[in-house]
Amino acid sequence: MAATSKSNGTSTSSPDNLQRTKILLLGQRGSGKTSIQQVLFNDVSPKQTFYLEPTPRTTKHRYDTVIPLEIWDCPGNVTLDSLGASLSEFSSIIFVIDIQDSYQQPIARMLDFFAAAYQENPDATLEVFVHKAESLAEDYKIENFRHIQQRVIDELLDTSPEYEQMPVNFHLTSVYDHSIREAFSRVLHKLIDSLPYLEDLLNVFCSNSQASKAFLFDVKSRLYVATDESPVDTGMHNLCCDYVRTLTAFGPLYMSTSVNEDSRSFYPSAAVSLAQGTTLTYHLITPQLALLAMLHPGVFEERRGLLEYNVVFFREGVQEIASVERDARTGNL
Repeated sequence: MAATSKSNGTSTSSPDNLQRTKILLLGQRGSGKTSIQQVLFNDVSPKQTFYLEPTPRTTKHRYDTVIPLEIWDCPGNVTLDSLGASLSEFSSIIFVIDIQDSYQQPIARMLDFFAAAYQENPDATLEVFVHKAESLAEDYKIENFRHIQQRVIDELLDTSPEYEQMPVNFHLTSVYDHSIREAFSRVLHKLIDSLPYLEDLLNVFCSNSQASKAFLFDVKSRLYVATDESPVDTGMHNLCCDYVRTLTAFGPLYMSTSVNEDSRSFYPSAAVSLAQGTTLTYHLITPQLALLAMLHPGVFEERRGLLEYNVVFFREGVQEIASVERDARTGNL
């Protein structure tokens, strides 16, 4: 099957020999897999996805974030034989199921891919996005989600007892809210080898800055690539997503900038007071990544200089990790 390639995500050019982490995006025709890719990585409005054409052939989308990605968006009729690549090449396989659809055929296709991937590459993460959740009332979508989950588990056990240990992860998603970003973020976390180091940096930042929560966000896709050890509150995650979007669209009008004298790089920053008695801060860390942190307003006002110092320390750590990652993927280590 013919495939086409597209690049997006950053204006910084990537070397041709860069080893990319590959994600296979599968699903029936009309399940919403292309809409997911377009909303997350091309900033397409959810309402505009209604006009997207069906995917005629496998398309490879390149995206540079904390790690370089290559996302294969496949047509609904792709098979193991027509894919044109070994499943061992993929670090993650995502199968999208329309929550309103008849489940039998998509689950059967999904299990064909998951079983083959489990045999070829047991370390690959296997993800199910039960998608278009906005189309059902709350009670019905939870019921359908659980039914699909149980059906998949039952089918796996009926196929072979060895599949009882197959690590399949389920996510309830929609492009009309931030559930798709939270789900894809969790998929991404499993693919980042340097995640423990990023989490350590965030934990140190929170401790030294008296921050109650911190995220490292990819600015364009609004996926969070890492967070500190405290639990993720969905409401706070959604606020951060909205703030990143606002700053990306209108930030140059009111964001302040700090200058790194060594590199002469500009790092925009901003802060906003929330109704919950919290100050939300934003600091650009790399051209692709931004640090968002929640602090008590008193801490923000009284210890702003210390906060800025801790941001510089955090930025240097993240940039060093990114440099090592890039060198490893281009064979320079």
